[in-house]
Amino acid sequence: MRISAKGRYGLSAMIYLAQNSETTECISVLKVSEFLGVSKIYLEQVFALLKKADLVVSIKGSSGGYQLSRSSDHITSFEILNAIEVTLFEATENALSDSASYINTTLESMLWSKLDEKVKGFLNTVTLSDLVTESSKNQNGIEYMYFL
Repeated sequence: MRISAKGRYGLSAMIYLAQNSETTECISVLKVSEFLGVSKIYLEQVFALLKKADLVVSIKGSSGGYQLSRSSDHITSFEILNAIEVTLFEATENALSDSASYINTTLESMLWSKLDEKVKGFLNTVTLSDLVTESSKNQNGIEYMYFL
């Protein structure tokens, strides 16, 4: 399975928002862009999709920006990816001839739909809070690395 850059940036931006959600301040796209090293224009597209999926709220004005729409332990990685990766869980099209449609039906029922359900199930078990916790562990490991 290959997640697009947009999907990876969306997950990363949501982790950053969640890490900085203790304050009631909004986080600007520019701040996220600078931290992640990602194009501001590209992130604006990502945030538009996240907002459309009700995962973030936007506040307009000079101190505006984005905030999570709900607690990070109530947002799953599936919700984030599903908002951004529009074609991730689309039904597989029949690529075979009519005479071989039974093979396509077999593949759909035995593989593709079951694989989609397993992936969805797994992604629904990983919350944004889980990603933040793991990210903090990884960040701490980097900060305290000493070389002699």
